[in-house]
Amino acid sequence: MARPLRLEFPGALYHVTCRGNRREKVFSDRQDRLVWLEETARMCERFHFVIHAYCQMTNHYHLLIETPDGNLGQGMRQLNSVYSRYYNRRHGLVGHVLQGRYHAILVQKESYQLELARYIVLNPMRAGIAKKLGDWEWSSLQFMLGDRPSPSWMETSWLLNSFGADPVSARQAYHAFLLAGIDAKSPLEQVAFQCILGDDTFIAQHRKSATAEISGEIAREQRRAIALPLEEYATEFSPREVAMAEAYHSTVYTMNQIAAYFQVSVKTVSRAIATLERADLAARKR
Repeated sequence: MARPLRLEFPGALYHVTCRGNRREKVFSDRQDRLVWLEETARMCERFHFVIHAYCQMTNHYHLLIETPDGNLGQGMRQLNSVYSRYYNRRHGLVGHVLQGRYHAILVQKESYQLELARYIVLNPMRAGIAKKLGDWEWSSLQFMLGDRPSPSWMETSWLLNSFGADPVSARQAYHAFLLAGIDAKSPLEQVAFQCILGDDTFIAQHRKSATAEISGEIAREQRRAIALPLEEYATEFSPREVAMAEAYHSTVYTMNQIAAYFQVSVKTVSRAIATLERADLAARKR
């Protein structure tokens, strides 16, 4: 099956999910969750993302992201690559932390933003890990309900203003809206082409782009796994030896390809890989 499609343009809104590899944990404890939030903040600052809702579960996470610059892929690659490397280092693991790449659904803001934001923050209750609203610390609901001040990267005003101009009455109305959605059907059941959620006009507007990508996606999936371009390994990982080793462990690039890009010998690449593997082995023994 082809990987989910991704349509990018300035001002686009997305529901993004990312799951742990083999359904394993993405967050093992409080520190992991805090580090992910820190990296999310860095992603938003660097790529000018706006977060309207988020929820950390145990083996996956949800984000409702608006991208003023139309650059979702760049930001998500940074978040997932940096967090995965942190997680492996801290827990003495090797290999993939996340199951492939993220899954992004293009969302029609006017029709589905409220419903999707509700769906995201109600995940803990549906999963049985929270008994009532506000029980789960690791979602944006705490900011929406006014329990804690919002971080700079978290946008609450759009959602709350949908329920009125007065903050107190708006939060009361929002609370009622949440309760009404606990047993509601998932809005994701209405997704078209694996990647578009909106009314007929919105779907038709973006259908051509989605259809054009489908043929290319199938061919790319048959050829190789998806990895970062080599220039992004060089940018995201430091020192250079780590970047070369990470590129090799993507299983996409050969030592010869990596050596040619970094303008070093194959032997240098091999030493970099061995050094990183020794470090990972030492981390597992600690």
